Amino acid sequence: MPDDSFVVTPYEVKGAIDYDRLRELFGTQSVDDPLKERLRELAGGELPPLLRRGVYYSHRDLGVLLEQYVRGQRFFLYSGRGPSGPMHTAHLLAFDLCRWFQERFRVPMYIQITDDEKFWLRPGTTREETRSWGLENLLDILAVGFDPARTRVYFDTRSIGTMYPVAVDVAKRIPYSTVKAVFGFKPATNIGLVFYTALQTVPAFYPSYRAGRPVPCLIPCGIDQDPHFRVTRDIAESLGYPKPSLLHSQIVPGLLGGKMSSGGNEKDNALFLNDPPKEIDRKVRNAFTGGRATVEEQRRLGATPEVCSVWALWRTKFARDDTEFERVTSDCRSGAMLCGECKGKLLERVHPFLEEHAKRREAARPYAESLIVGDTPGPAPDLPEP
Repeated sequence: MPDDSFVVTPYEVKGAIDYDRLRELFGTQSVDDPLKERLRELAGGELPPLLRRGVYYSHRDLGVLLEQYVRGQRFFLYSGRGPSGPMHTAHLLAFDLCRWFQERFRVPMYIQITDDEKFWLRPGTTREETRSWGLENLLDILAVGFDPARTRVYFDTRSIGTMYPVAVDVAKRIPYSTVKAVFGFKPATNIGLVFYTALQTVPAFYPSYRAGRPVPCLIPCGIDQDPHFRVTRDIAESLGYPKPSLLHSQIVPGLLGGKMSSGGNEKDNALFLNDPPKEIDRKVRNAFTGGRATVEEQRRLGATPEVCSVWALWRTKFARDDTEFERVTSDCRSGAMLCGECKGKLLERVHPFLEEHAKRREAARPYAESLIVGDTPGPAPDLPEP
């Protein structure tokens, strides 16, 4: 398959992705060992599994942000969710990494719930549906473990009065030709999606707008979301704001192949956080693997973990430590562990995680609404002074 035969955009991911080639095409930087070591030092001697295992592999200006931090310039975190249905395990990647940064660096976290974008994007979807899913998704996000005192939420249709002054400034600097070229919009695309890039930019700039001074921003996201923030970075300095730094993860493969998705007919392609236990068992048992055609062949030749959706779950979420992850990988590659056994061991991790997640989700319910930024400007999370 030629290098450029895959497609990666905010609205479509297909083909066998060559991640090194994709990084070259997007013009991003590699999360190399010296950068990891610098981050490790500043974080107190530890890196999260998502960085150690190369899930987050690409960045824009992370080194710049860390050097600013060393000089006393504190930063904030920003990530979000487009509510179109229940969340699945891959949706937690960015939030898991944000929680680690918040714990280690004691910085604010801004969460954007883009109920407007999903309404514009999905024909037949009502605003009541995206609003309802937005609230449900927010509980799943807060269950990751963010500090409520350092966390605020932009819920687009509810926070628009606060967001709109910045969105107006942003929108004036983005020509239609830019969003058309970046996102491939057709003549029939509704103007809500055209305007949406201005709204998605707001959280990256709002703390600077409120503080009246530049406040650096770090956005962990899937690399498919990079085009949105390339536009954001292109206009940042013209508005007097710092360019946000980005950390990009690879795409988590779905259980049946392709991208793990929550869209329409792809319910079997993901482990949803609200799936009942029997459904989880069925999905994992039927998941695509990198195994061989027969037991004898796999014992002799081993499997290929890098193409396996089950191995991807161990890698991104369910291996308790690097020793266990390396053992799973080695036993898979050597043929010492067959796919059925690997799936069974994974289920022993998935079920307790989902049970605990459900408890943390309910614990967040009493305070979730209080974190949503209102329709008029209010106090932002305290930013540590330099």
